[in-house]
Amino acid sequence: MNFKPLSLFIDHITAWRIPWAEVRIMHRNETVFQYRNGYANLEDKLPIEDGAIFNLYSMTKILTCTAALQLVEKGKLVLGEPLSNYMPEFAEMSLRRTLPNGGTVLEKAQRPITVRDLFTMTAGFSYDLNAPAIQELIQSSNGDVPTRDFAKAMAKVPLLFEPGTHWNYSLCHDILGALIEAVDGKSFGEYVREEITGPLGMNDTGFRLTEEQQARFVPQYAFDDATGKAVRRDGNGYGIGVKFESGGAGLMSTVSDYVKFLNALTNRGTSPEGVCILSPATVDLMRTDHLTEPMRSDFNWEHMAGYGYGLGVRTHVSKARSGMLSPLGEFGWGGAAGCLAVIDPESQLTIMYAQHLLNNQEPYVHPRLKNIVYACLKQ
Repeated sequence: MNFKPLSLFIDHITAWRIPWAEVRIMHRNETVFQYRNGYANLEDKLPIEDGAIFNLYSMTKILTCTAALQLVEKGKLVLGEPLSNYMPEFAEMSLRRTLPNGGTVLEKAQRPITVRDLFTMTAGFSYDLNAPAIQELIQSSNGDVPTRDFAKAMAKVPLLFEPGTHWNYSLCHDILGALIEAVDGKSFGEYVREEITGPLGMNDTGFRLTEEQQARFVPQYAFDDATGKAVRRDGNGYGIGVKFESGGAGLMSTVSDYVKFLNALTNRGTSPEGVCILSPATVDLMRTDHLTEPMRSDFNWEHMAGYGYGLGVRTHVSKARSGMLSPLGEFGWGGAAGCLAVIDPESQLTIMYAQHLLNNQEPYVHPRLKNIVYACLKQ
């Protein structure tokens, strides 16, 4: 293995517009490459160091779906059942339908939202945190929204389409986190600590930071094309107060911490130390493409060509369409500030990549990084 091309790529993108980048590669449970470059703090010219904590954003979704799949394995959830069996507020949903003249009307949804719809982003929700029901909750709670109350507010938001008929990236996994609370009885964060991060020894992953961890939390940036410079943009726009444990975008972690979780999935659900978080059958179900043909046209992000969508993850289904060197069945997801997870049971390969730039250049960085890694494995 010769990872020189990968280090050169990291050097290139950090000299280009990304303040810092770090990658860690595990092959057959061994770290075979780790490299970082750039400045964690551009203003003070502080280089990125080991143990830097950053927002995972949507890479949180992989862990949220893993937690919910544990409840499926325990018989506490069934994918095909109506969500209202567990959360009654979702029993009768309204649907916003667009008329030929451009106007809209509200109608009663004919299909129930199923538990599977939350995993697969097919429930009919959007990613609009400015919906009136959510804004009313924020005001009534003084901006400190509990996870379960957030889901109750979402039940008042009209759907974009009949559940199970289309795919739309949305707040589904935030509701999934609330579903875990409703079924298990513990807070979502407590469940995550007891069932996943604690057993795996992930001491730097969570929805809240200690004072010591806060000192390692790195600034966040956005690149300003007008000035040609990255500017400070701290804060998580998907969070609503400290009580809200967002299953869609709320976790913070480090590269060395989150790779433990990802590598357990690479091992089909069990860490090298023998901690089992999912069964091999469940990991395979997670990375199975769950899109129907009508949904496939909705999942049309250019850099996801050749990928389907499983239970909260992209999954590689066509090399001809993707142009990627990874095998079929490689899966994972990314985050709003540019982090990337590659989970590959066939190659026994795990990639954890991180950066902290909101306009993240994902369509440029992620496909190139993946192909470079797979080419390096053959050298």
